[in-house]
Amino acid sequence: MWVPGQEPSKPATKRSTIAPVNLPAENPPDDTIPVGAGDNLLAALAYITFIPAVVFVLIEPLKRNRFIRFHSFQSIFLAVATIVVAIALRILYSVLAVIPVVGYLLGWLALAVVPLGWVILWLVLVVKALQGATFKLPVIGTLAEKA
Repeated sequence: MWVPGQEPSKPATKRSTIAPVNLPAENPPDDTIPVGAGDNLLAALAYITFIPAVVFVLIEPLKRNRFIRFHSFQSIFLAVATIVVAIALRILYSVLAVIPVVGYLLGWLALAVVPLGWVILWLVLVVKALQGATFKLPVIGTLAEKA
């Protein structure tokens, strides 16, 4: 058989294949830890309101589960962030309403867009929890991991 780069009279050399060695992982990453279907449902339930999240943090077998604990704390911190953003939106609307026409419209735009984005974020968190993924929000997720 002719191989490019070799003369036709020389036989082609066989490549030696080395089988890959599968070493066991000492500490698997958090994403590969198997999560049960019940854990997914409980983690998603933590996002419905902050009340199930608080209950999951207080109940003994559930507070030891890292997956449910992470999503519960992230839900609690998201509820606190929701209150802070709602207060900031009221202040922003009050300030913008002073401007005659444009400020009033910008205030209503902010009151429409920010809650819509917040609902989309909430839906993404619920779906990711149902899928068994640890979707970490930038600041809130870091706090939830440490808690």
